[in-house]
Amino acid sequence: DQDRGRRNAAPLLIVGAGNAGAWAVNLCKSKNASFGNPVAIVDDDLTKKNLRVQGVPVRGTISDIPELVRKYHIMEIVIAITTLKGDRLREVINLCNSTHCRVRMLNDPQAVDESGKPVVAGLRELNTADFLSRDEIQLNNAQIAEYLHDKIVLVTGGGGSIGSELCRQIARHKPRRLVIFDIYENNAYDIQMELRREHPELTLDVCIGSVRDRRRVNDLLDTYQPDLIFHAAAHKHVPLMEDSPNEAIKNNVFGTYNMAQSAAAHGVKRFVLISTDKAVNPTNIMGASKRLCEMVVQMMDRRSDTEFVAVRFGNVLGSNGSVVPLFERQIACGGPVTVTHPEITRFFMTIPEAVSLVLQAGYYARGGEIFVLDMGQPVKIDDMARQLIRLSGFEPDVDIPIIYTGLRPGEKLYEELLMDEEGLQDTANRLIHVGRPIDMDDEAFCRQLEVLERACRHNSPDIRRCVADMVPTYHPKKD
Repeated sequence: DQDRGRRNAAPLLIVGAGNAGAWAVNLCKSKNASFGNPVAIVDDDLTKKNLRVQGVPVRGTISDIPELVRKYHIMEIVIAITTLKGDRLREVINLCNSTHCRVRMLNDPQAVDESGKPVVAGLRELNTADFLSRDEIQLNNAQIAEYLHDKIVLVTGGGGSIGSELCRQIARHKPRRLVIFDIYENNAYDIQMELRREHPELTLDVCIGSVRDRRRVNDLLDTYQPDLIFHAAAHKHVPLMEDSPNEAIKNNVFGTYNMAQSAAAHGVKRFVLISTDKAVNPTNIMGASKRLCEMVVQMMDRRSDTEFVAVRFGNVLGSNGSVVPLFERQIACGGPVTVTHPEITRFFMTIPEAVSLVLQAGYYARGGEIFVLDMGQPVKIDDMARQLIRLSGFEPDVDIPIIYTGLRPGEKLYEELLMDEEGLQDTANRLIHVGRPIDMDDEAFCRQLEVLERACRHNSPDIRRCVADMVPTYHPKKD
């Protein structure tokens, strides 16, 4: 019965004749007919041509996929080469998608999830991370473990998308204690529950409060005496901050200043600011506020024994408020999908990749650096929207319309990761570079911070002008 059911199942093609391909054939044959019936395998290794894998013949190379789809009436393709990454994976996905077959990926049989448990065997739908995939990021885990192991680590904004992933990765390196500080108790509760479940051995403290509250910050550092601080607490949403510019300054600039002054006073060894490519030649108040945070960090590094550094990167895939979840919701509702401009590009990285590189940069830190993460090639948001629509089984502009809504306040067409004048130095990791220090007069900067603090406390309508006086590269867009 099972054999007959399989023969009646939709014809299926498997990409990859290695161990993972054999595993995929077994999976399809052992499960019920819903997995499809494997009738052909392709592999670029020419020595495998005409071999059989678990009884299924290797009928050609990857470039033969469209022809084989027509010849064998293939309905579904399973990509079963777990080493495919970066440009090559994108090429293969695009070729498979062009056939209008359903395309799925085999979960890597060796893969483990964030907590080290094996991933459930099976097939999964493609996701954006697949076609934005890059070559495997190389890290020196021994170095990262060395400076995190047995340390007291504080993560501000530890419930956010970057902060919570920082907590997950830090927990794996067995700190003496992990302290999460966040204003938003729902997120903080979620990561607390997750870490208790996945790392019952971890000494974990979750504290609610705001980085704006200097007394609360000082009490926190008095209580826990951290060795390391990762400062991820920030307002980051560009259009929302354009409408509430004083809040961006209160939270980002003075939250950072409070944390930094308290860190110096409490003898914290290292302070890592999470920054953004939007700090480069900023056109919006959020980016300008993060540029000021970088200036605070560089000034504090010169004035204290604490090693203060910043790590700057672009957009992360799937973070709260990012474009991918928005597109997915729009597609689920049948469209339209809204893109601000047909030419707009952004750099992307997955959250775990970005955080791994932040931790690696933290090891390189000697104080005063602005580390810049290599975000790979910029991605056209329009291309990404079309890919997502195809991944969902629809045709862009036919089943799901795409409409262009115009750039939003403070939004650029292209992000720059570096200022023109910043000569980059390399580190031992090819994806982490060091930017040149910011030219600034510390005494004058401190006086300007006092003026800025008064202005934002009084919710000044002139806050943008105050910021532009301090950040010469900030050019607010005129309405």
